Amino acid sequence: MEELVESILDYVRSDYTDYAIMINGEWGSGKTYFWNHKIRNKIETMHINGKQFTTIYMSLYGISNLEEISKKIFIETTQLMDKNLKKFMNSNNQTNIPEYAKTGLDMANFFGVTQNGDRIDYADFFSTDDKILCFDDLERANVDVIDILGYINNFVEHDHIKTIIICNEKELATKLKSSNLEMKTFIATYLLDKEGDLSKVSDKPIVEKIQDKIEYVFDKANDYERIKEKLIGETFEYAPEFTYIINGLLMRYENDPELIRFLRENTRLIISTFNKSGTRNLRILKHALNDFKKIFDMVNKNYPNTNQRVLQTMLIFTIAVSFEIKAGKITKDKFINIKDNEEYKSILVSSRVLMDNRQFYIKEFDNNYYYNFKSEYRFFKFIEIYVRTRIFDMKVFKENMEVIRNTVDTAKLPGYKRLLTEEYWKIDDDEFGGVIEEVIENLKTGKINLIDMVKLFGYFSYFIKKDLIDYEMKTIKMLFFNGMNVAALTSEYCPNIEEELDKVAFIEHDQDMEEILKHFHQLNSKLKEKMYKEKAEEIFKCIPMKMEMFYERFDNECMKEPIFKYYDPFQMFQRISCASNEDIVTIKEKLLNRAELYSNKLEPEMKNIKQLKQIIDDYTKSKDNSIKLVMLKDFSKAIGTIIEKANSSNN
Repeated sequence: MEELVESILDYVRSDYTDYAIMINGEWGSGKTYFWNHKIRNKIETMHINGKQFTTIYMSLYGISNLEEISKKIFIETTQLMDKNLKKFMNSNNQTNIPEYAKTGLDMANFFGVTQNGDRIDYADFFSTDDKILCFDDLERANVDVIDILGYINNFVEHDHIKTIIICNEKELATKLKSSNLEMKTFIATYLLDKEGDLSKVSDKPIVEKIQDKIEYVFDKANDYERIKEKLIGETFEYAPEFTYIINGLLMRYENDPELIRFLRENTRLIISTFNKSGTRNLRILKHALNDFKKIFDMVNKNYPNTNQRVLQTMLIFTIAVSFEIKAGKITKDKFINIKDNEEYKSILVSSRVLMDNRQFYIKEFDNNYYYNFKSEYRFFKFIEIYVRTRIFDMKVFKENMEVIRNTVDTAKLPGYKRLLTEEYWKIDDDEFGGVIEEVIENLKTGKINLIDMVKLFGYFSYFIKKDLIDYEMKTIKMLFFNGMNVAALTSEYCPNIEEELDKVAFIEHDQDMEEILKHFHQLNSKLKEKMYKEKAEEIFKCIPMKMEMFYERFDNECMKEPIFKYYDPFQMFQRISCASNEDIVTIKEKLLNRAELYSNKLEPEMKNIKQLKQIIDDYTKSKDNSIKLVMLKDFSKAIGTIIEKANSSNN
């Protein structure tokens, strides 16, 4: 870095130059910080041939015309000649006039009179050999880059003012190619059509023809290279000293004693996580540290005795998630479906990647940012939400922190959860036997969810094969069969069986596991039956008194599900017959629409549907006609259509 500083100062020291120099580096890498803290002061303290240099810095960010650059230069130069203004700036350690303050400067500046009533010294004003111009953010200007460089060339070639340009050439190249792309495409297509090349048969695709024509007609990249070769004498690649700059970033928290102490103590973690991000974007790091300040303050305020290891992990996670999302390395939805740390760890325990891209990414994320850093709690949902949405969700924050407070000591976790969420080899040998016995006791009493029992059988089967537990397979299998029967009384139906089992690394589909799986599927099928019966009861009891609720739930939960399989046809008839005529028509239309869209999914309910039709037909057969009776007959006719559709879709 010192070599780069000296090379730039050598350019300033040169007696005569007719070229500018360029400092090239990635966005957010600290180029402006480098100028302000490493270059500017050194230039302004130099004395060469009795002259003291003055630097004039201008960011081109958002500049929309060349006149704005001229105004900026004028304000920057005239403010240096106002003695009162300069005295004020020196006494307040101001190196620049804030942009908003420039707009409020006395308009007399523009008429040759300064604020203290003195006339401008035109000799000083016309002096150029003691000025150093610095133009930053070249690629972010809203003016054609070629025009800006031509404008700057006037200072360099004609006035011989030493000029430094700071930019990101990689982004500049992208901008040159993509600017006004729609207009370029339209003109290129028009020219190809006029020349007869658009419809001409050839091996080259039309898209490629248009691209070639755009490059031929609008070759801005070559124009840039030509003017750069004329204007820029040397280009320096900026490779920042991150440790130095990061220490500078931390200084902004000096007024927060607890936070700055924590950050100073963990500077190594900050630098390490920053390096692992694979970017040089210090701007993202700055935002991540600001986010962590909010997190640190909230944790200290609401949970003041939080374990330091947890706070360190929060720091790593905040920086890591910030870089993954804001550097464009992933889409924001990679973390959305992970609800908590337990699910995060379950994904990590599994060694099966299969085709699950999310699972693969999470493992890569963990291996990268937590390499050589041991922590049981590594995923914080409230932080992920905050970084992704900018909303600090207090409910999720408190939920996370309560779990952390109760489980940060893994000895407090139930034994079966330790097996499912930790790598088993992390359990100490003197603890392992106790964990196994605890799991067995939980199995016997059915305290473990049914799907988790299947996962645990995979572990126990593996432990037996590795001689880690002294049990026969026959005994263990009987324990699991009995435990599953008990657990089925309180467990919930598991709809995503394969996804759940893929989280376990030790499931081998041998005969023993197949028997456990067969028994699980039988029990799970009964749980499904129970769940749908309860749902059907809840939904159909809304007829006839709560029809709006019925329509909403039927549309959202029953369109693709054979829900009539789980409800008694006689009760269904009683409810429908008590509904208003209008509601009978609406229900009929919904059922017809449902059969039109999803008839292939409704076969399991056809037995009850046929029975419902028979009940309606028997009821309407010998009665005198009324409007309701006509509506019920139409309803029966619609059911007949539904049955025909179901039969045809299954043939």
